[in-house]
Amino acid sequence: MAEANVHLPSLLVFADDWGRHPSSCQHLIRQLLDRYRVWWVNTIGMRSPRLDLATLLRGWEKLRHWSGRSNDVTLPVNLRVVNPRMWPWLTRRFDRWLNQRLLLRQLGPLVRSLPSPVVAVTTLPIVADLMGPLPVDRWVYYCVDDFGQWPGLDQVPLRQMEEEVIRRADTLIAAGATLQERLARMGRDSYLLTHGVELEFWQGNGPTADLPALEGLERPLVVFWGVIDRRMDVAFVQRLGADLKQGTVVLAGPDSDPDPALFRADRVVRLPPLPFGQLPQLGRAAAVLIMPYADLPVTRAIQPLKLKEYLATGKPTVVRDLPANRAWADCLDLASTPEEFARAVLLRLETGLPEEQRRARARLAEEGWSAKARAFEEWALGADRSTGDCNRTTKGG
Repeated sequence: MAEANVHLPSLLVFADDWGRHPSSCQHLIRQLLDRYRVWWVNTIGMRSPRLDLATLLRGWEKLRHWSGRSNDVTLPVNLRVVNPRMWPWLTRRFDRWLNQRLLLRQLGPLVRSLPSPVVAVTTLPIVADLMGPLPVDRWVYYCVDDFGQWPGLDQVPLRQMEEEVIRRADTLIAAGATLQERLARMGRDSYLLTHGVELEFWQGNGPTADLPALEGLERPLVVFWGVIDRRMDVAFVQRLGADLKQGTVVLAGPDSDPDPALFRADRVVRLPPLPFGQLPQLGRAAAVLIMPYADLPVTRAIQPLKLKEYLATGKPTVVRDLPANRAWADCLDLASTPEEFARAVLLRLETGLPEEQRRARARLAEEGWSAKARAFEEWALGADRSTGDCNRTTKGG
């Protein structure tokens, strides 16, 4: 690992596997790697194993991590990825005890060897049993979702573990106002740090030719990319498919137990996940970008990374009317019913991006990840830097 500033903290980050998904935590940490030494801890995730192909593939992936056979990828300077062995269940007291023992045995010696101070940053509540026994100097909870509401997760134990993390963390940073309000109701102050966007990446002069995955699809393309699961509103997609007289609704991304009716809707085509580097090309091929999420507790709390990415492409965008989207209502079209959703998509297919929405999107220039990382650095790591567009709440009741 290259030499970073020896006077700055060492960072121990608990999050999704490095490089597996372009998460907000990865975007932030990338901005800090020129100054900080970072040990990124790949975890097992938060879904209990099931008898299905997804679990089999994920299990094989983790076995490769643990054996070291997948660790030959080139990593950024000052980043080291750690793959501790973990027990893949969370629901019982024994599961938590065993994982605590496994992680302390593997991470304890590492933490004691790191230059101090050591700051642990987590986006996941599964570290609750490490807070205290693991010899770090400060814990930061970067709250990016309400995992206790996510479909398919072990919601009860996750909710219990998150309550412990919220109570014990030294600093809390929320990715959205709804999450910040939730933390305040639990009695904790937090900083608000909305997601950023890399404009040059999404607006750059990339390939203009069609992606192979899009060959043969009838145009125009109405595109969604992201995880396809039970958060999707089937009625929105069905109505759009029925009203669309020409073209294709493209749903691109990994699926996680979605409603099978989603793929039986008219004109819907399912594509596998595309490499992150190809998503701008997918955006350029789209006539309209969509987020047909259902109105659920989990979607009222989410802060989708793709929102600002969609806007940065310069393409018309139609989304469900949810709290995270309302701050950008002048840049896109909000819909509350399947009829409104389909009508808005058809209108944007006809008119393209309205001039007033294009002008409103100019403020994306202030949403870069570098500015977000400066605020994160000040709050999480104690650096003396300007904050950008963020604020702190008073303690809730």
